[in-house]
Formats: sequence, C-alpha cells, structure tokens
Amino acid sequence: MPVVTADDVRTATDTLSRLTEYLRDAPDPGQALTLMEPLLDEYTGLPIQLGDTLRAFARAVLDHPETPHGPALHTLVAELRTAAWQQTDQYDLHYTLDELRSLLAAAPGPERCSCR
Repeated sequence: MPVVTADDVRTATDTLSRLTEYLRDAPDPGQALTLMEPLLDEYTGLPIQLGDTLRAFARAVLDHPETPHGPALHTLVAELRTAAWQQTDQYDLHYTLDELRSLLAAAPGPERCSCR
C-alpha cells in the first residue's frame, strides 16, 4: 500500500493554488490551456481523481472495525458518495477545453493563441 502523507496532499493543493494565482495574472490562453488539460483530463483529471478519492475515503471509514456504526455514519457516508458522483460528473469539462482551444485557434491576427 502506498504511503501518502498530509504533506503530500498539501503539496498538491499548494500546486493548485499556484495555478490559480498564475491564471489570475492573465497568461497567454494557449499556455493556460496547456496547464488546464491534465487537470481536466477525462480519465485522470481532478474531477475523476477527487470522485475516486471521496469514494475510497467513504469506504475506508465505513469498513474500519473501530468506526462506530449507526444512522449518522451512514448519512455521512452517503453524503461523501453523493459528492463523489457530483465531482465525477464534471469529467466532461475536457470537452469545454476542446471547444475553447478550437475557438482560440481560429481567432484572427494577434489574438490567435498558440493552442496545440
């Protein structure tokens, strides 16, 4: 089983914070798209990963022998699973990136970006 620490997770969230700050500084749209593509990949992007992580967390809590079972636990686990599905449903944002790339690539003159 891989060992993951709270620092590993903080590193991931720090990276997302840096990306957000970078995007707030109005970078070239082509460069921004390049950074967003892995984040919104339809198979391995953040929506899929976060949904999978929430489901795994719910399962870990529910299956642990020392977890006190009862209606409250099942309600909380159901909320985690609902949130997981809501996150996973965002997988189709990669289509938005595809459409945005096409739109920016078709822009005339200096507004045209270097989208791949």
